[in-house]
This record gives sequence, C-alpha cells and structure tokens, in this order.
Amino acid sequence: MINFRYHVVSLTAVFLALAIGLVVGTAALNGPVADSLRETVNELRKDNQQMRQAVQNMQRELELEEEFAAEMAQVMLPGTLSGKRVLVLSLPTGREHTDGVLNMLQLAGADVTGRVDLQDKFINPENNNDLLELAVTAARPTDAPTAGLPGNGHGVETSSALLATVLLDQPAGAEPVTEADRRAVLAAYGNANYLTTGDRITAPAEAVVVVSGQPYVDKDSAKKDESVVKIAEQFDRTGAIVVAGNGSAGGNLVAFVRGDAVLAQTISTIDNANTVQGQLVTTLALVQQLADRKAGHFGVGDSAASLVPRLPQ
Repeated sequence: MINFRYHVVSLTAVFLALAIGLVVGTAALNGPVADSLRETVNELRKDNQQMRQAVQNMQRELELEEEFAAEMAQVMLPGTLSGKRVLVLSLPTGREHTDGVLNMLQLAGADVTGRVDLQDKFINPENNNDLLELAVTAARPTDAPTAGLPGNGHGVETSSALLATVLLDQPAGAEPVTEADRRAVLAAYGNANYLTTGDRITAPAEAVVVVSGQPYVDKDSAKKDESVVKIAEQFDRTGAIVVAGNGSAGGNLVAFVRGDAVLAQTISTIDNANTVQGQLVTTLALVQQLADRKAGHFGVGDSAASLVPRLPQ
C-alpha cells in the first residue's frame, strides 16, 4: 500500500525537478537573451541620442537663419520705403509678430502713420448689430464720409469700410478726411473697446500691412474667418496692401487670398511673417507693391510663388 509519506516524497521530487529545470533552462538562455536585450536597449539609446542631436542641430540652424535674415535686413532695407506712408493693421491672431513686422518697416524708412490693433470684440459675430450702429454714429460728430459704406448688414465689413476711409488715402476727386474726422472715428471705436491705437494717427496712409495669423478654431470660426476676409477687402483700396500671415492652410487669411482669383491680383501675401525672414520679405513685398502695383505671394508654403519678391531695378 502506498502511504502518505510516499505521496509527499513524490510531490517533493516533482517540484524539485521542476525547479531544477527552471534554473537550468534560465541559465542556458540567460546569456543569449540578456545579450540580445542589452544590444537592443543600447541601439535604442543611440537612436534617441542621434534624434536629440538632430533636433538641436535644426534648432541651431533656424536660429542662425533668423540671425542671418536680421543682418541682411540691415543691409537690404534702409531707404527702400523712405517717404512712404504705411499703416499697420494688426488682427488678434497676428499680434505676436506685429512688432517684428513694424520694426522692419521702420528699418526701411517707412513713415508709419500708425498702428491699429483690432480686438477680438471686433471679430466676434455677436457684435454685428453694434458695429453697424457704430459705423453710423461714429461719423456723426463730424463730416466723415459714410455715403460709400456697404449696406449689406455685415457689421465688420461696414465698420472696416469706415476705418479704411479715415485711415487711408481717398480716391482721386474724393473729399479728403480731416484730422478731426479721423480722431472722432478712432475714438468712437476705441472707447467701445473694438480697437486700440498707439501714437495719434495724424495722416492717411498710402499702403497698409495687415498682420494676421492662424485661422480660428472655435464654434464661430467660419464667421470669424469670413470677417477677417471682409476687413482685408475693405482695406484693399490703395493698390498697396500686404497680408503678413502665419501659415497658408486651414482657411486663414493668407490661404483665402491666394485662393481667390480677384484678391490674389491686388493683395500680396507672406505665409511666414511669424519669423524674421518673413518679416523681412513682408517689407520687400510692400516695396514691390508700391513700385510696380503688382501683388505677389511669398513664403515657405506650397501656394507661395517664391521665397522673396523680385525687386524693381
């Protein structure tokens, strides 16, 4: 008869054999497996180091390119816009690179008549009716011209038309806008927090640089992007308008202008004005506009014609 002790001994032998097998198997495989894993980890570590180094190299190259563009601006720009009256119109999406654009224009010797920063409130479709009313009431204290304002019920378009009237040169034969008219209109929009201005604007401009950025992405994005286009259309009145943007995709202002057969003939665009290179090209594009009355599209996007404009001799 097999007793309990026999069972215990048998089970002990089985587990002992299993343990010995695991130890022997592990010892046999430990060398090759461990070596393979160690080699894989080392390769991944090297790849990671190489990618990190590549990123650092690209960042440094970008810094050097920006430094090169800044130095080239010192050589290329001075005097190219001497005596030219230029307005800088900044949209909310382009605020971060407005100072860079403005600095390049000043380096070129432009007579910057002023900087107008349109606020988010101006773009917000909820304020459509208020902008329509303001376009009428803002001109009432003086004789600022309102006869040519659009009457289609789009508040941003109508208000942009009024602002363009007091900020830009008037067409030949039109009655000039007085400084009092200009001051009254800007004060009305400024007091209502639709825009801010820097120094007082005392003269109309013959050219305008509209500084824009990425498209809107909120629930009202379609209406806001449409409003941005309306602004550019109303300021496209002097034959010299440049849109200094960031990117050329997703429905932003640069993309829309380039995709519109009419606007693309009169409005120049730069799709990398968020960089020093693009800010330099923005100024050169304006030089071309004023000299040739010809629009061009520049930058690094697929829809750009070239990196820089061909300047007049």
